[in-house]
Amino acid sequence: MKTKFIFVTGGVVSSLGKGLSAASIGALMEARGLKVSMQKMDPYINVDPGTMSPFQHGEVFVTDDGAETDLDLGHYERYTTATLSRKSNFTTGQIYDSVIRKERRGDYLGGTVQVIPHITNEIKQKILDNVKGVDLAIVEVGGTVGDIESLPFLEAIRQFRVDRGRDNVLYIHLTLVPYIATAGELKTKPTQHSVKDLREIGIQPDILLCRCDREIPRDMKAKIALFCNVPEEAVITARDVETIYEVPTAFHDQGLDERIINYLNIWTKSPDLSDWERIVERVKHPSESITIAIVGKYVDLTESYKSLAEALIHGGIANDCRVNLKYVDSEALERHGIDGMFNDVDGILVPGGFGERGSEGKISAIHYARTNKVPFFGICLGMQMAVVEFSRHVCVIDDAHSSEFHEQAANPVIHIMEEQKKVKGKGGTMRLGAYPCALEKDTLARRIYGLEQISERHRHRFEFNNSYREQLKGCGLVCSGINPDSNLVEIIELKDHPWFLGCQFHPEFKSRPMAPHPLFESFIGACLKERQE
Repeated sequence: MKTKFIFVTGGVVSSLGKGLSAASIGALMEARGLKVSMQKMDPYINVDPGTMSPFQHGEVFVTDDGAETDLDLGHYERYTTATLSRKSNFTTGQIYDSVIRKERRGDYLGGTVQVIPHITNEIKQKILDNVKGVDLAIVEVGGTVGDIESLPFLEAIRQFRVDRGRDNVLYIHLTLVPYIATAGELKTKPTQHSVKDLREIGIQPDILLCRCDREIPRDMKAKIALFCNVPEEAVITARDVETIYEVPTAFHDQGLDERIINYLNIWTKSPDLSDWERIVERVKHPSESITIAIVGKYVDLTESYKSLAEALIHGGIANDCRVNLKYVDSEALERHGIDGMFNDVDGILVPGGFGERGSEGKISAIHYARTNKVPFFGICLGMQMAVVEFSRHVCVIDDAHSSEFHEQAANPVIHIMEEQKKVKGKGGTMRLGAYPCALEKDTLARRIYGLEQISERHRHRFEFNNSYREQLKGCGLVCSGINPDSNLVEIIELKDHPWFLGCQFHPEFKSRPMAPHPLFESFIGACLKERQE
């Protein structure tokens, strides 16, 4: 079957949930037996989000092939079976860089290089490069209609229907229908203006997803349909739900998937959403409840740890348990101490990050977890800080540190990787993507995975210093995961502890609600066991 295309745009305001909507559409299409691809086009000039602050942009999601991408790709992988790649996310910066390099090579035969057709052709080619062997390509356009930086992307997808034919291209527009409390009314005018802006560009949306905090009455849907030139049944309420994993079933109940396949003239099997219904039931009505402390410096934005928060929820699903997250500011631990901070938690997790700020607070939290037998999970920088804490307080290497924070540290138990020493550029130059890890026999890691060798995704420049490995092992540190090619320590753990494990990689990137990551499933299980005992 010839690949069909769905383009998802957004209007009125950002953060309406365009990525979740696109991912949910992917889930619905897979539930009908279709093979889908997912892609995000970002309008910023940065080549990728790797050098952007998580305060501004949220987490950086890493693919198997080492691309630093938008956090929405995490939603795509969690909601579908697709394994994404660097082709699944591109930016204005990448498009212009590619076109300029072609111009310098003389590829345009002396012609004047312009936004149309050269930039738009490059965008269309990037879309086509990501659709090999799929029935349906779902492409999200970043930004908001009306933003000047989004115009080349919108022009490119306008041309797509001309190029591929009306039956092969579908436009879905996510917009806002706000409830004005003082007037006691829902307002359709923002949606009308958003669609007007889109139609002025030459794109008539086929389906409207109207984000709202309540059900939109039928007469108001009829009004939206009339003013926006769509059938009434194409106006879908994208209502707030209790859990984001309810979005696919909520869209199905509104008839979205049926509308899509009818419009694109696709034959599919009947949808099977039983797995999604089971997950929603587990999330909304769990048998148990625990609290996990996440100790980091990005405590004001949960988007900074989006995949991590979801992976913990997945671990809860596997254990029929609600996971409540308590974000603890590591800098506050440095200022005010640790007294009483963890009295109400069942486990402590120190996530990845960069920079010295708050590092001593993380070390104090790890010390508390180790000495008080509280289940502990350290990820990337969290593992490195666990090595520093163990070196200082168990091996009595008082000045143990990471050379990331102190270049001239006398005992750098964490140091920069050899191949990173000469790297000057900041973007895409870390140890990125999937690497193998061999698991030692008779260890917690080996029992959790049940495998001799695994593959996990990395994003770091610093590593465990092997010069200290034997000394730390002699004091009781277990190095349970080793990269077979470079001999790097990837997992550390302790034996005399209910559950204490640190990993250099980011397991959260591979966790899905249908297939919780084994480390998160085991960690949540250990926290639940400690609470029950």
